[in-house]
Amino acid sequence: MKRDRRMNVEQKRLEAQRTGAEDWRMWGPYLSERAWGTVREDYSAHGEAWEHFSHDQARSRAYRWNEDGLGGLCDEDQRLCFALALWNGRDPILKERAFGLTGNEGNHGEDVKEYYFYLDATPSHSWLRYLYKYPQAAYPYERLAAENRRRGRGDPPFNLLDAGVLDEDRYWDVEVSYAKASPSKIHVRIAAYNRGPETATIHLLPSMWFRNTWSWDEGADKPLPLRPTPPGRWASITRRSVTITSMGANPASCSLPRMRRTPSACGASLTLRRM
Repeated sequence: MKRDRRMNVEQKRLEAQRTGAEDWRMWGPYLSERAWGTVREDYSAHGEAWEHFSHDQARSRAYRWNEDGLGGLCDEDQRLCFALALWNGRDPILKERAFGLTGNEGNHGEDVKEYYFYLDATPSHSWLRYLYKYPQAAYPYERLAAENRRRGRGDPPFNLLDAGVLDEDRYWDVEVSYAKASPSKIHVRIAAYNRGPETATIHLLPSMWFRNTWSWDEGADKPLPLRPTPPGRWASITRRSVTITSMGANPASCSLPRMRRTPSACGASLTLRRM
């Protein structure tokens, strides 16, 4: 029986990547959910990586070697990053990265205290889908740390479900989808579903930023954002640029009743290219 050598669309993308005709992997899911508390960012005198760079410091202190975010995307050099930030109106800080306990805090070692899922991904990164479950109540940062610190190794860990903040399904399902029209043009859709029994408000804050690569070396290139004009363009001397060609109406906040069939969504088309 003769083998069918016809390639589907994804196989054609991979072949173009292999031959160097197109760089489909220039932009991909290379952004970690957590960069704080890692050996990579440790400059302590005695190798105390967990304590040297904490989750609490991450929102106001620059990383040197990598960045983090929720459901994020970046270029292969991680110069330009895009990720999701959220606020439920109750937390004292934005939800921008995964929270968890370090090896010295958790009663079973390092332990992320979040619920997120990678739903889809193609090898060329042409299609990516991510789901994050965000409580409508205030996120119990201090309680998670204190209760796990109190428990011993023989006790089960204390997790987000145990804290009761997801009771009665009072949380948001926030889904981020990326679809590449070409290696340098990416469509982004962010959809939020209210799973709780009452109408609730969530703030969706898509964020784009440059990793700080200029504060450590004298003479290093520094991004020079240009003032955007419709449809909005930012440029960088770090060989990356981004053009936002469209943005959904009122993407920042939305109030939804329970289990609405059509979610609140915001979207953007990003053109990302080398300069």
